[in-house]
Amino acid sequence: MNETIETILKHRSIRQFKNEPLREEQIRTIVSSAQAASTSSYIQAYTIIGVKDQEKKKKLSELAGNQSYVEANGHFFVFCADLYRHEKIGEWEGADVIPSLESTEKFMVAVIDASLAAQNASIAAESMGLGICYIGGIRNDLEAVSELLGLPDRVIPLFGLAVGIPEDHSDVKPRLPMESIYHEDSYQGDEEQMKEGLDRYDETISAYYHARTSGKRSDRWSGQMAKMLSGKKRMYMKEFVERKGFNRK
Repeated sequence: MNETIETILKHRSIRQFKNEPLREEQIRTIVSSAQAASTSSYIQAYTIIGVKDQEKKKKLSELAGNQSYVEANGHFFVFCADLYRHEKIGEWEGADVIPSLESTEKFMVAVIDASLAAQNASIAAESMGLGICYIGGIRNDLEAVSELLGLPDRVIPLFGLAVGIPEDHSDVKPRLPMESIYHEDSYQGDEEQMKEGLDRYDETISAYYHARTSGKRSDRWSGQMAKMLSGKKRMYMKEFVERKGFNRK
């Protein structure tokens, strides 16, 4: 096993950082690593907003559900799906690109491109001894986030990434067993096997929480998912995405 794989397998979310900003060299390395990620048809349909302004970070923290580590970190990145520059290219090159930009396919391309870039950035940061935490909470109010960051139409903020020097070192959280995730040649949909795998995983997760919280918590993953998915959350998303010029066709 090499150092890259060790870095990947040791991933854990860090939610407490030392009060020390990243150096410019570190920021540039992380962004350069993000840009080295694969991109569909060379479209590069994303933009990364680095937020240094402390008042903006504070506001983003509030919008994300008062998560303190959005405000207190070494640097905060916001990864955006971005087809705005491609709209401008169409204008400048005299090409009708709007139907393509408004397609579901290009929406998926932009989201996937941004996600691949973010994961490259995360691995780069962790390989440098830094900690990271993805922040989906900015999607609580994307209208306010877009206004705060001055995002034009055809640019959607997808998630944040808090990066910094770890103050704490949480345990690696167990993932689903490989047989639940990796299927060969076709989807393995046998419900009995699926249930058996999830039952074993629920036991693992329950033991993980019990040990981590000294017995104060021992919930199962399946129970977490059932509870979370039973509620409606961010149901405004489809309307917002279409209003920003994505996924109209």
